[in-house]
Amino acid sequence: MTAMRIRAITFDLDDTLWPIAPAMVRAEQRLDAWLRAHCPRSAAVWPIEAMRVLRDRVAEENPQIAHDFGAQRRLSLRAALLPHGYGEAHVDGAFAAFYAERNRVDCYADALPALESLATRFPLAAITNGNADLAAIGIDAHFRFVLHASAFGVAKPAADIFHAACAKLALPPAAVLHVGDAAEHDVIGAHRAGLRSVWLQRGSMSWHEASGQSDIEPDLIVRDLAELVEALA
Repeated sequence: MTAMRIRAITFDLDDTLWPIAPAMVRAEQRLDAWLRAHCPRSAAVWPIEAMRVLRDRVAEENPQIAHDFGAQRRLSLRAALLPHGYGEAHVDGAFAAFYAERNRVDCYADALPALESLATRFPLAAITNGNADLAAIGIDAHFRFVLHASAFGVAKPAADIFHAACAKLALPPAAVLHVGDAAEHDVIGAHRAGLRSVWLQRGSMSWHEASGQSDIEPDLIVRDLAELVEALA
């Protein structure tokens, strides 16, 4: 892949720049502790595992907010809190406790050096189906902007969100490289939208296993972001 054709790079966030599972476990634990301190009646009925089941049920029953994890979480909290006599202020407090911990992520060792290097040569942006706050995490200075599916209204792999990022960069899709770990949401979505793509293969699964043997291939496969920096040098 020749770097001279690439004029900007967009990144996925969760499981690309940091592992999301540990942060979510800590966020659920923080929420549970907050509920036990402030909403004990609800906490007794909705321990961590039950709250997960509730959130999944809320997501299934409300497909219109499938792109908005924050809205799903708030709706779950209302269902858990309001019937037990707690109000919207408690919902706000519980969500704030959860969300603050969700943003306490531990970046992969290769992520920050790669962002620092690439940002000196390319405009960087983020396209995410999650609800990470880059300012809270402390890496917003590396990015021109972030497009959240929750705010945009549709999620990856929809072409519209990729095209919106290209429009904000004032570049045609073919000049933009998208980097992510998810075969369907990142690589296949970007390819179908006309962007070039990098699959970040942090695990042992092959591309054809990850993609369900799709006939679409990423432009580049890297094991970590240091390999991407080297490939674009």
